[in-house]
Amino acid sequence: MKNISKKTKILSFLIAIIIIVGIVVTLTVGFHFDLRYQATKKITLNLATTFEVKDIKQITDESLANQEVLIQKVEIYEDMVSILAKDITEEQKTNIVNKINEKYGTELSADTIEIESIPHARGRDILKPYILPFIIATAIILVYLAIRYHSLGTIKVIIKTGMIVVLAQLVLFSLIAITRIPIGRLTIPMVLVVYVLTLVGITSYFEKKRMQKKQEEDK
Repeated sequence: MKNISKKTKILSFLIAIIIIVGIVVTLTVGFHFDLRYQATKKITLNLATTFEVKDIKQITDESLANQEVLIQKVEIYEDMVSILAKDITEEQKTNIVNKINEKYGTELSADTIEIESIPHARGRDILKPYILPFIIATAIILVYLAIRYHSLGTIKVIIKTGMIVVLAQLVLFSLIAITRIPIGRLTIPMVLVVYVLTLVGITSYFEKKRMQKKQEEDK
């Protein structure tokens, strides 16, 4: 019992440290966002011909050196390309257009291509569509757990479940902030995986406690 208590204290201490450090990092430098969600510049080129993304990537590597670049095919015929980067100057845009014209024999004019400014996406805006479904699902699960494990104390089950779910998400986002994992397409799947694993662990814990109590009552 002492060993279990000691492990619990160590685990609680580590969780507290992770959350505190995560809060400090978030308040000082913030989260690291995927390029799609940063303040960026974008140009869209209508090549009117098929092209290879790797060829465009080679051109942007030369024109936008030392920058992360996102290249995507657009339109159903995939004859248009969007180029997204942290910054694109008029000179860089012209270089890209000239190199593409040289590569594909197109006659694009840099003067007719605008550099579009994309604002930084806020974290809450990314998570907003998932908040209501998350709350509804959690409420349903809490009701189920409260009914199934009422013998352990309905209020106790609800409070403990809610606290552990919130704590697990705090630890996850603290680790994301500390390790500088980009907030992007993988964020929501990570949240869901941690959420499901947390509920599985909680259910397993309550089930074990319920069986122990039943055995004690049968004696």
